[in-house]
Amino acid sequence: MGASPQSLPNLPYAQDALEPVISARTVGIHYGKHHQAYFTNLHKLLADTPLATATLEQLILKSHGREDMEDIFNNAAQAWNHNFYWKSLSPVQTTPDERLARAIVGKFGSTEALSKQLLTVSASQFGSGWGWLVVDKGELAVVKTGNAETPFTRSGQLPLLTVDVWEHAYYLDYQNRRPDYLAETIAKKLNWTFASANYARI
Repeated sequence: MGASPQSLPNLPYAQDALEPVISARTVGIHYGKHHQAYFTNLHKLLADTPLATATLEQLILKSHGREDMEDIFNNAAQAWNHNFYWKSLSPVQTTPDERLARAIVGKFGSTEALSKQLLTVSASQFGSGWGWLVVDKGELAVVKTGNAETPFTRSGQLPLLTVDVWEHAYYLDYQNRRPDYLAETIAKKLNWTFASANYARI
């Protein structure tokens, strides 16, 4: 398939790099089966159409809110969300850069307080979805989205990092203990270098 915008990108680290917080088995199934399936479905949906070479972002914005393009939205958005999710995680401990750290303290009081809010909001998502740290109209905010929804379809929201709260992200390791998965992931595996780079774009 090459390296088109609609091809599964390589993981940014080895499948066992997030252990013991997220097991190699979970990453292998999550990335190799679930994530891959969204791209496979997109290729089937878009074959021999003018959208076959569109970027994921273009597909998401064009199909968002349209019943006749619901399948395209769901698969493109899930592909994009997962691309972003793997980059939101890091095998090594990271910290926000100085500019993002100042913004976090100004908005939440501390990184620890932000982490607690991200855990609470993400854990409260009913059913499948995502927890996000975003910039919303110039200010940091923690938000959640259901199913395949993604923040950049909301006017003014720029995602900085995300945590996946679909069951396939954690069930093999944590069963129904979503808050435990979130607590471990947020405390130990968030990629603040990635978040800082996204924040630098504003």
